[in-house]
Amino acid sequence: AQLQVGEYVLAVGNPFGLNQTVTMGIISAVGRANIGIADYEDFIQTDAAINPGNSGGALVNTRGELIGINTAIFSQSGGYMGVGFAVPSEMAKPVMESLVKNGKVIRGWLGVSIQEMTPKLAEQFGLKESKGVLVSDVLPKSPAERAGIKRGDVLLEIDGKPIEGAAQLRNTVTEAPIGKVIRIKRFSDGKESEVPVTIGEQPKETVRRGGTEAAPPTALTGVQVQNLTPEIATALGLPNSQQGVVIDRVESGSLADKAGLQRGDVIVEINRKPVKDAESYDRAVSGLKRDEAVLLLVNRRGVTLFVTLDFS
Repeated sequence: AQLQVGEYVLAVGNPFGLNQTVTMGIISAVGRANIGIADYEDFIQTDAAINPGNSGGALVNTRGELIGINTAIFSQSGGYMGVGFAVPSEMAKPVMESLVKNGKVIRGWLGVSIQEMTPKLAEQFGLKESKGVLVSDVLPKSPAERAGIKRGDVLLEIDGKPIEGAAQLRNTVTEAPIGKVIRIKRFSDGKESEVPVTIGEQPKETVRRGGTEAAPPTALTGVQVQNLTPEIATALGLPNSQQGVVIDRVESGSLADKAGLQRGDVIVEINRKPVKDAESYDRAVSGLKRDEAVLLLVNRRGVTLFVTLDFS
């Protein structure tokens, strides 16, 4: 169904254990991303009352058509505050079909870490305007590496369509069939070029530094980082020689989030030991024990401060 902002919707679920509850609202926005809920973001925003227990319930229009799966709320109290999010049905359908057919979810994969472009980053990389997404890391033996994509490339188009942001590119790639050849226009070393890339299958344990997959939870669970390149350091107002890793994402509700860590913070030390790059960060995190308190030294736009992450 074609979604229209302002149209009436009904949310069905079991809030607080109250079975078969129906609430009514409107579609407040579509295509919501970068709200810290998940990696694959293209949410429907609604003001229909969604509370704990609604997750997984249906969001339907007035014609009874399923348009989304209730997923999350934005709340400072833990309850309804007029901002709820649902995964669009067209994104949920391929997941269902993959589970039925394969017994698991199969997603397309490029093997790159990307970030949004900013005017300052565009200037540093020689672009006349801020567009596309910036490649901050490329995994070894990934489809992107085999295609010649490298750190510092700016991805501009995919199959002739402009790349509007990181969420759009992630969603396009993950929904693409395995083995499909896509054409990516990039800006690299001062000039534009187009390269063919064969979509691979996302590994069972995708390598995401600081993610929650596979590893037992620690104080830094929910923090995703990337290497601090000279370009990123300059954009953050730091010297090119600054060492450490820059926080790319902090999961909402995580210990790090509660401690005030922010995207763009540079982690310089973990438990009084220097963090020079993503590799040394990974080593430090892998050595942390479950429920162990952690002391971080963080550089926040030129200001150095200690941050404690404590489960107590």
